[in-house]
Amino acid sequence: MTTPAVAPVDEVPPQPISEDPGARNNSLAAWLLRIGSALVIPAVLILFFFTFDFLKQEDTNKLLQVAVAVAVGVGGIWLLYWGMDRAISVMPEQIGNAVRPFAFAGPAMVLLGFYLVYPAVNTFILSFQSADGDEFVGLANFQRIFTEETYLISIRNSVIWVILVPIVAVVIGLGFATLSDRLGKRSETVAKSMIFLPMAISFVGASVVWRFVYNFRPEGFGEQIGLLNAVKVATGTDPVDWISIPLWNNLFLMVILIWLQVGFAMVILSSAIKAVPVDEIEASRIDGANEWQVFRKIVVPSIASTLVVVWTTVLITTWKVFDIVFVMTGGGFDTSVVAERMVTEFFTFGNDGMGSALAVLLFVAVLPILVINVKRFQEQERLR
Repeated sequence: MTTPAVAPVDEVPPQPISEDPGARNNSLAAWLLRIGSALVIPAVLILFFFTFDFLKQEDTNKLLQVAVAVAVGVGGIWLLYWGMDRAISVMPEQIGNAVRPFAFAGPAMVLLGFYLVYPAVNTFILSFQSADGDEFVGLANFQRIFTEETYLISIRNSVIWVILVPIVAVVIGLGFATLSDRLGKRSETVAKSMIFLPMAISFVGASVVWRFVYNFRPEGFGEQIGLLNAVKVATGTDPVDWISIPLWNNLFLMVILIWLQVGFAMVILSSAIKAVPVDEIEASRIDGANEWQVFRKIVVPSIASTLVVVWTTVLITTWKVFDIVFVMTGGGFDTSVVAERMVTEFFTFGNDGMGSALAVLLFVAVLPILVINVKRFQEQERLR
């Protein structure tokens, strides 16, 4: 049986898809509307700033200031957002969906860029200028940082802080999280509340508290009111000026930050420990593992990502700390750190160039930690 021949069909070559001018115009219009909607509120805020300049005058009635602030700051901004939402609602659906996120999140991004990006760029430029910012000095400020003893001491102390404080805070927080997890519900709540309580205190407040712990009065200047020296006097030994002991005084100041950060580490790590599958723990115990082996081989690997997040968070906080040193010693007795030195250069000595150079140094030191965190978050998102 023969198959009937089929007449060949001429193949039609694919035709290039021509770009729709209307679609291109819509895309351009959407982008213009996105930019415009993001700039509406910042522009209105600038207009309000100049329009209500009279409110900054000292003789202006305080009730009038409050009334205008509430009416404009609350009612006016709400009215702007409501008006933009109504305007977007009447747009074609495709354009409206493209513009809406920019209308609501765009103003915040614009203001964030103005208050963060602009100062960061300006600080970077100032780091290459003289103390008053009038003369370009190149790398002279950075050369001083890495050659003069004052700044080298600050760098040395900061490095010691970022090595010891995060490790000790995370280890103690992990210990408290593990032990509190074995308590009854009510006892666990009370214990965690007491350990977390220092987190409610500012760094300045905590420094004031610990000043009464380390306080020292030379002979003839009254009784010892510092807790440690009161104990030494009560036991018949001489009081000690704790803050003036070289190197050790840095450790005594680190205790304050560790005291503040242990509660944070404990709460985060406790939540991670509770998320460890109970089946794995019970299976390891059935296989003969003791509590230390369960903790080391089951619990710690399961919360490794949380440990890294807590450690990097405390590390960044440690790099930026200046309050404790500023309040306790003012940077004296070789206790200065980079952040404290930066503030001192800026606001005490009025040296904008050196202060900016130290700020850039801090940024460069923190940047790798932020990059590591971002990469870890991206890896976790891919695994999900």
